[in-house]
Amino acid sequence: MAHTQQVKLLECCQVSPPTGSIPSTTLPLTFLDIPWLLFPPSQPLFFYDFPHTTSHFKQTILSNFKISLSLTLQYYFPLVGNLIIPPQPSKPKITYTSGDSVTLTIKESTYDYYNHLLIHHQKGVQDFHQLVPHLPQIGELLHVDQELKYSLLAVQITIFPNCGVSIGFSKRHVVADERTSNNFLKTWAGIFRNGLELYLPVLNKNLPYCDRSIIRDTNGVEPIMWNQKNVPKLANGNFSDMVRSTFVMGRPDMEVINGWIISRSKKLFGSAQLLLSPYVVTCSFIWVCWLKANMDNIEDTIDKTEPHYFGFIAGGITRLGYPVPISYVGNCIAFGRAMARRNELLGENGILFAAKTIGDTIKELNRNVLGRVENWMSDWKVFNGSGLHMTVTGSPKVDLYSLDFGWGRPKMIEEISIDKTGDVSLCESRDMSGGIEVGLALPLAKMEAFNVFYNEGLKNLH
Repeated sequence: MAHTQQVKLLECCQVSPPTGSIPSTTLPLTFLDIPWLLFPPSQPLFFYDFPHTTSHFKQTILSNFKISLSLTLQYYFPLVGNLIIPPQPSKPKITYTSGDSVTLTIKESTYDYYNHLLIHHQKGVQDFHQLVPHLPQIGELLHVDQELKYSLLAVQITIFPNCGVSIGFSKRHVVADERTSNNFLKTWAGIFRNGLELYLPVLNKNLPYCDRSIIRDTNGVEPIMWNQKNVPKLANGNFSDMVRSTFVMGRPDMEVINGWIISRSKKLFGSAQLLLSPYVVTCSFIWVCWLKANMDNIEDTIDKTEPHYFGFIAGGITRLGYPVPISYVGNCIAFGRAMARRNELLGENGILFAAKTIGDTIKELNRNVLGRVENWMSDWKVFNGSGLHMTVTGSPKVDLYSLDFGWGRPKMIEEISIDKTGDVSLCESRDMSGGIEVGLALPLAKMEAFNVFYNEGLKNLH
């Protein structure tokens, strides 16, 4: 599925906050940061129409990109710092020192912008790897005998002459969750469009809050998490046969699935009230389709009762029981793990069983978002050891498609890291109000199978 693509390096530079704007700072990792320490960087990629030449971009746009990024980083200085991994028993930490910088790479690509990138289905995953910067994975380096230092953020701009521009990121999740990343990007875009002086009144209403002492370890789980660290299982790195596809779940289809679930729920679960949000309905349907597509032989295994897991994240910033600023820079999310049996998920009521277990897990998180916090790390160990588990990343509530640098909304958004993690990405739909975009990266045969299960499944529910 890969296509010929020439990518030329135009410039690579370092961007720092304005000199003297931030004092040297050390930030400890909170118990909400620790689970993300060994995960690979996230790699969101935004595409914009930009019908101008490369020279036009370099002469009229690039300087403002660097200046506005520098001005933004002074407010989000943890992103420009470094993750320091000292010899044990000392603990990793995030430091910022005057002069620290973010790598900004500028490239030009001859790739077919409209016919191969801005389409939803079956694009070779390798076609996108040159469009995002790369940060090395930390892996098992927590047991070293010398201090190591890792950058936390890198940025790449790729120009498609007379067609478009892509802006790609590589960010370590240990420094910030998606809410923080979204706030950072919106601030950068606002300063880019308006300049800092005009944007400052907006920024002052919700100044980034970087003091991590606001997060309280009331359950005393930090020592447990340090003792349970485990490295997530990643793809083997062979992407030659893998393709990316985006499926858009619209509100009409959600309503059909929702109605189908309700029509059968009383018979199976009596008067139990199911939580059937658009998120639950979409994830339930995708989970069943994904599992079927990844089964080598459904008929031979449909009666087996082995467990399958569905992992997701839940916002915690309003659920901790004490106030945390919405502008907090760091991680403030919880983990959810739902489980259903294979015979339940592959049977005729598979979507219903999926919806119940996902909904019940969300209810538990709503009641007590940290109720299973001491099990988060061990839960991920179970995920790594299980044969077929599905994890979703991202959220349709973040509103990424409102990120406007002056060229309108993004034409498309991809999360490149799912090639390696095997996750399914979620974000709001660009063009369908209330819809959800579902991004997958799978081997070609499995993607074609998923496409059949997805479309036939919707057709059969109508």
